[in-house]
Amino acid sequence: MSEDGLPPLREVVAAHGLAPKKSLGQNFLFDLNLTRKIARAAGPLAGAHVLEIGPGPGGLTRALLTEGAASVTAVERDERCLAALAEIAARYPDRLHVAPGDALTLDHRALMAGMAPARIVANLPYNVGTALLTGWLESDPWPPWFDRLVLMFQREVAERIVATPQERADYGRLAVLAGWRTQARILFDVPPAAFTPPPKVTSSVVELIPRAHPLPCEGAALSAVTRAAFGQRRKMLRQSLKGLAWKGAPVAPETLLARADIDGTRRAEEIDVAGFVALANALASS
Repeated sequence: MSEDGLPPLREVVAAHGLAPKKSLGQNFLFDLNLTRKIARAAGPLAGAHVLEIGPGPGGLTRALLTEGAASVTAVERDERCLAALAEIAARYPDRLHVAPGDALTLDHRALMAGMAPARIVANLPYNVGTALLTGWLESDPWPPWFDRLVLMFQREVAERIVATPQERADYGRLAVLAGWRTQARILFDVPPAAFTPPPKVTSSVVELIPRAHPLPCEGAALSAVTRAAFGQRRKMLRQSLKGLAWKGAPVAPETLLARADIDGTRRAEEIDVAGFVALANALASS
């Protein structure tokens, strides 16, 4: 038995026949010391209500509960894992709530309604991690319903989240969205050997703290501008912004750039968050 009175995770996986599925982006963490390190990285959990995406057999779930989370709401798409999660729920009555379904389509705000403070902590499935983070960053109203995000990504994705124009190769739309609304940093790396099966790349745990007062901007406009600008990142902005439209109407790049006071010969990777916010505000007012 483990410290929490439940069988070791490897025994759970074997008992329920939970071979990780590549199609679901599954890589299981068996090391309970490591999962507890991730849980502790989420800050004091006493009284916190945690949303976890892709718990699999429940390694991180168990750590979050052991570390004192008031409750964990676990969204799991793989029906094979539900029986293993039910065993954890029985060990922690009224503290683990399992929500079967696809995290990309479920309403996370509604799932966590009435739970505050709410926090998102997850070893995200690799194939949906970026899409989930983008959705959380673009959510309205802001400040959001969560007080912190502590998420595991592939190292290259983590570097894209925290990048600035000084790291041009990694700096892109994801970094602009994260920098606009949060303070993001990489906490620590997790080697491939920690997972079953081991991925081909190192993973990183990233912390994102929502900014109470991000620069005023319409999220949809910022998304449109960054998507166009980084869609052709090697071109000058006066070229990459061609074809940009707002509410069905085309927008002249020269007019947009003049309103934002940005030189059209610059490239997307040279523009900081404040510059993209200026472009987005110019677009929203066009």
